[in-house]
Amino acid sequence: MTKEQTTTARIAAVLVAGSWGTALASVLANNGYHVKLWTRNAEQANDINENRENSKFLPGVKLPDLIEATCDMREAVEHAELALFVAPSGAMRDVARQAAPYLSPETLVIHATKGFESDTLKRMTSVLAEELGRSADQLVVLSGPSHAEEVIRKQPTTVVVASAMLKHAEQAQDALMNGYFRVYTNPDVPGVEVAGAIKNIIALGAGLSDGLGFGDNAKAALLTRGLAEIGRLGTAMGANALTFAGLAGVGDLVVTCTSKHSRNWRAGYMLADGTPLDDVLSKMGMVVEGVRTTRAAYELAKQYNVEMPITDQLYEVLFANKSPRMAVEHLMGRLRTHEIEKIG
Repeated sequence: MTKEQTTTARIAAVLVAGSWGTALASVLANNGYHVKLWTRNAEQANDINENRENSKFLPGVKLPDLIEATCDMREAVEHAELALFVAPSGAMRDVARQAAPYLSPETLVIHATKGFESDTLKRMTSVLAEELGRSADQLVVLSGPSHAEEVIRKQPTTVVVASAMLKHAEQAQDALMNGYFRVYTNPDVPGVEVAGAIKNIIALGAGLSDGLGFGDNAKAALLTRGLAEIGRLGTAMGANALTFAGLAGVGDLVVTCTSKHSRNWRAGYMLADGTPLDDVLSKMGMVVEGVRTTRAAYELAKQYNVEMPITDQLYEVLFANKSPRMAVEHLMGRLRTHEIEKIG
């Protein structure tokens, strides 16, 4: 674009160019935004700009002409009307720190990352607020049942955007919503972030269950009791329990635990046959947020004094060499208890 076009066009920055970032960049481009898709990888940027394809993460799908990949952070965010952060949780702070000097105070900031920062156990809105020098109340989180592989092909998808300030959630809703990508608003930022992060742990467990040859009964129990764990930790962290019955909760849990597109499910499935974790992650070739989140949730459960037996067992499988089958036996052999924890 020319300098004149840059100053007058609706511009959105998307950071970074993974599968989900690219899919959301496509949504914004289809809505008329000139999208600056930032990546550290010059080869990937050239592939997107010259071949109109992100061949590493979403091969075979032609990208809209309004998407322009760049490795220049200043170019990506300086004139952006909105900045959508889709960096992995472990890289979010670094990416935000790089973007901070060039972001206008008027730029709407959204993130679509499902995880916690490993060392601080902070949610992504807290990380962004610290690095961007903004109140967390000004930020928006996007979550819900949404595989990049389906969104990029314009298959019907429904998500939620959450912010403590309704006007910011509605700005994000207006920017993203279209005929195949429906967006609801929600004021419960902690609930939406916790649900999006913890469901990846349950998806690892779903993959383990399937890999061990268990049936639908086991999968249904895992999802149901997994949702209870999500709600238990979420409400302890200040969330509204109703959020977990919505798109960010049960919706995202179902799609992540049952779909061939779920990288967390695939990782769990590979772990079931005894493949070492490092080998699984190497074969995946993409970030598996559930692994990092399991460690964080294990620590958060202790911090908030809540019981998360599924998370505990997956932690043992991932980081203490416990066999998946023994973990299942441990869960099934727990002492009897009530399903509804508070009666009356």
